[in-house]
Amino acid sequence: MKIVTIAAGLSEPSSTRLLADRLEKATATALQAKGAAVESTTIEVRTLAHDVVDMMLTRVASPELDEARKQVQEADALIVVSPTFTMSYSGLFKSFIDVLEDGSLAGMPVLLAATGGTARHSMVLDTALRPLLSYVKALTVPTAVYAAAEDWGSPGLDARIEKAGDELADLLMALPSRRRSDPFDADSSDFVDFASLLGK
Repeated sequence: MKIVTIAAGLSEPSSTRLLADRLEKATATALQAKGAAVESTTIEVRTLAHDVVDMMLTRVASPELDEARKQVQEADALIVVSPTFTMSYSGLFKSFIDVLEDGSLAGMPVLLAATGGTARHSMVLDTALRPLLSYVKALTVPTAVYAAAEDWGSPGLDARIEKAGDELADLLMALPSRRRSDPFDADSSDFVDFASLLGK
């Protein structure tokens, strides 16, 4: 199982990356307990900020951004974590979603998470993040995780992280693989070489 985490924190270090790492670990642990091998990758959107803006202006992706887009498209599941700004996700996070290939998130299992200074903004998960991912036809797990400043070190946050990781692992194990075989791959059972087409 290939898990890609999109961390949209703007500082270094950031609570957004900390939450992303804990969610990735919880998901990997749950998958491994079910007998699945796990490969994890984290995309720090902050490091691609200039590349994202350049692509929006020129429609040309840098090699680094192109690699990040490829990682997302080839993932079996995503964990997305954004800081909260004015009761919504960050503009940089939205811009990164905007430059992904059309349809690349369709049917993608996704765990949603956000960080913020106060618990009052926890509604961002269901009023902003979930509608956005639903619009691009991703499959979001029921439990989303919000971490306010006062949540760090609390048993409640630990329990939510574990529950969300379990739900993403369960969804992944229940769904067929998103990997699509290349019809031109010689190992594909549907592949017919040119000589055979000519009857030779």
